[in-house]
Amino acid sequence: MSQVSMTVRMDSQLKTMFDALCAEFGMSVNTAINVFARAVVQRRRIPFEICASEEKSSAERIAAFRNMRAWAEAGNTPALSLENINDEIRKTRNQQ
Repeated sequence: MSQVSMTVRMDSQLKTMFDALCAEFGMSVNTAINVFARAVVQRRRIPFEICASEEKSSAERIAAFRNMRAWAEAGNTPALSLENINDEIRKTRNQQ
């Protein structure tokens, strides 16, 4: 699979906040955009909302995404449905 780069333009304040939130999730902006793009292609629509829980600490949010990131690093992300990803996130949050 070949890779290409792309440029996304956004407001500088939005980018700063997005960078910080992705870091709290334990993923890069690039990974977050790729997860989003794969989900859109699989569903043929914008399929989900990603939100940060105000009552969760940064460490808890990072822990919730570690399992998903491990799957992504192993190359398994395209095989996961959105429901699978959300189930993994819920399971991780419930274990904490």
